[in-house]
Amino acid sequence: MGENDVWQGTLALMVLKTLESMGPLHGYGIARRIEQVSGDQLIVQYGTLYPALLRLEQEGYISSEWGTSENHRRARFYKLTRAGRRQVQRESQRWGKAAAILNRFVSPSEELL
Repeated sequence: MGENDVWQGTLALMVLKTLESMGPLHGYGIARRIEQVSGDQLIVQYGTLYPALLRLEQEGYISSEWGTSENHRRARFYKLTRAGRRQVQRESQRWGKAAAILNRFVSPSEELL
């Protein structure tokens, strides 16, 4: 995994958060948005994104349907389900907690030294 590749565990949350804020998007749009929000620090490969989309759909967190993209091509559009909205809340809290704990190790405060 390269330095700019997205970790599999975080990708699911990034996809869900992207759909929560942007509404229905096709895969290319999701990938570009994640890269944009990361300040182009992350690169989303299709070999990573599509398995994640498939898994999220199988878990019932997103649904998809065929539509037409901006450049008039057929594309699969993904959107958050009600279960997906609940999952975004749960995962956001979990990752927030994990990030706070990790930050204690990365940047220990003075009293711990």
